[in-house]
Amino acid sequence: MKFIATGVLVIAGAFSASQAGAADLAAGKAVWDKLNCASCHGADATKSIDPSYPILAGQHADYLAHALTAYQRGAKGLPASANTRNNAIMAAFATQLTKEDIQNVSAWLSSLPGPLAVRR
Repeated sequence: MKFIATGVLVIAGAFSASQAGAADLAAGKAVWDKLNCASCHGADATKSIDPSYPILAGQHADYLAHALTAYQRGAKGLPASANTRNNAIMAAFATQLTKEDIQNVSAWLSSLPGPLAVRR
């Protein structure tokens, strides 16, 4: 019985530690508003002003974070082998973001309802 109780405490502690590192959705929305991302990607992140601009609402948070980080690397002029994205507009915005900002805005966008779906 002592073993089970210890196991429960360890799992509970791990869960609360993972929650402490969780993204702040309100801060993510604040980043979106501060950088005026809606001017290109649409107010709800589903209707961009240009069809070539991606839909962001409902996208996987890890993918969005990876993309923003790649824009940051591209802005630094790193070689393509460093997994970069080169776009002057996005690079200008991405370079203003901290790692925490990226985590928060990616989580917030991921939480939005969007037309992205897995079709089977």
